Amino acid sequence: MPSNFIAKGADGYEAVMGRWSQRLAAPFLEFAGVPSRGRVLDAGCGTGSLSVALAAHPGLEAIEALDFEEDFVAALKKRTADPRISARRGDVCALPYEDGDLDGVYSLLVLHFVSDPHQAVREMRRVLRPGGTAAATVWAFGGMPSWSLFWDAILAHEPEAADKLPPRTKRPMTGQGELRAAFEGAGFADVADSVLTISMDYANFEDFWYPMVYGQGAFGGFVDGLPQARRDRLRDGVRAAYLGNDSDGPRAFATVALAVRGTA
Repeated sequence: MPSNFIAKGADGYEAVMGRWSQRLAAPFLEFAGVPSRGRVLDAGCGTGSLSVALAAHPGLEAIEALDFEEDFVAALKKRTADPRISARRGDVCALPYEDGDLDGVYSLLVLHFVSDPHQAVREMRRVLRPGGTAAATVWAFGGMPSWSLFWDAILAHEPEAADKLPPRTKRPMTGQGELRAAFEGAGFADVADSVLTISMDYANFEDFWYPMVYGQGAFGGFVDGLPQARRDRLRDGVRAAYLGNDSDGPRAFATVALAVRGTA
């Protein structure tokens, strides 16, 4: 079951999302907890933000990393030479591990993109040894104000974008209580959930605009298809929204993720 995340290569992912997944990895692992030793899985590893964060725990003997996108797997292999990290292509809804194989399973910004998140959670539970911990985090619905600003400005200046781009609908698992319910439904014990907040910091408008155009998703293709005059007008409109009444420069947006953990 492939992901429904629109991937445009590892570089594109890093530009638009990789820097934020790196920032979220630390508070996520602090909430989730990491075993003092053993073998763990980064389920849906992307370009490796969580895998690298897990590698900072010297007691771990093996860190499995799995993603559906070959480009992401290749990027992770280039990113680190840590011999404990083993990256491979695979489906988080059908994990290629035996029952009880792992001491911990982690999912960072993945479950709201997979085709069947409940199946993915059941798989996380299946491959855990008794007493092992699994944890997951996703962006909260409405919890990304920088992206809301961007899309609201786009639709104000290019109304047809509403028909040509994927609808701005709520993704699975992004509402309060959904992750917890999925973990409880999969048979996890001692389920706990939390809200994690990071800051999305942009140096200036170019730092805000460029990744959206260059990076993941359908927007880059939409902009490329516009005549130059409309592209310029669109960019100017988004710039005005970013600047508000201030001069160009840094902006910080508090961004909210939901997290859950449970014990097998």
